[in-house]
Amino acid sequence: MKRALFLDRDGVINVNHGYVHRREDFEFLPGIFDLVRSARQRGLLPVVVTNQAGIARGYYDEATFHTLTDWMRQRFAEEGAPLERVYFCPYHPTAGIGRYHAESADRKPAPGMLLRARDELGLDLPGSVLLGDKTSDILAGRAAGVGLNLLLRAAADPEDPAAPPAGTVVVASLDDARAHIERL
Repeated sequence: MKRALFLDRDGVINVNHGYVHRREDFEFLPGIFDLVRSARQRGLLPVVVTNQAGIARGYYDEATFHTLTDWMRQRFAEEGAPLERVYFCPYHPTAGIGRYHAESADRKPAPGMLLRARDELGLDLPGSVLLGDKTSDILAGRAAGVGLNLLLRAAADPEDPAAPPAGTVVVASLDDARAHIERL
């Protein structure tokens, strides 16, 4: 079976400037392309799993998200680090408006996006890795049975003050995350 490197988007792939939806606001984190190239060299398929509450809140629409995602995927391909798939959840249970005001099995910390990736791509989740910047990312990885869950946290995050779940590997940079992946 194939293994994956699951990546959150905002805060892992790009600097989280808050509801990023325009190319001019999208700033890749240093080391992301090296990380994805290294993961691919080790047989890990890079798969993005991202909550997109900005869609739910009406800040931008799905078409805008897809336009930015297409550009992002092209940049990864140009860097020799193509992304396998991008999954997103546009719903929010309390802040969503209209049809986006809903519970969803895809919204992290629920594992829906990871389980769908498992089924669609034939992934071995216990052999896979998840890299996120929020406790909700780690909880989704755990609920899906992902074998190694890495929390990217260079400093305390005031938006995510919870202590990482026991057994979570905390990394301070994408280089640190890459070192863990290279030991697999």
